[in-house]
Amino acid sequence: MVEVKYSEKALRDLEHIGDYIENTPMSPISALNTINKIQDTVDNLSTFPLMGAPLSSFVEIDTDYRLLVCGKYLAFYRLFEDIVSIDRLIYGKRDYVSILFGNIIRESDE
Repeated sequence: MVEVKYSEKALRDLEHIGDYIENTPMSPISALNTINKIQDTVDNLSTFPLMGAPLSSFVEIDTDYRLLVCGKYLAFYRLFEDIVSIDRLIYGKRDYVSILFGNIIRESDE
């Protein structure tokens, strides 16, 4: 088994997801259920750290990120020996490539 650690950005992402759902016509219970489902899915990485797909199989960027589908959200993570680092949690319909690599892509276009 490996240890699953959330980055500060990933923890903020979880907080924003919960706040967003809580402030829509849904309820605080829906927000809590969504957060719990995301965390339960991510927890599976401790036993199966390679269960997420390599991000480079979806986009033409050389990266060690992997992604895991967590309902409507995507967990972006990297594996370091005995640690899975959850770097970001992003809504699946957002432009996650720009969110993750915005500066790199802009610099390479110049």
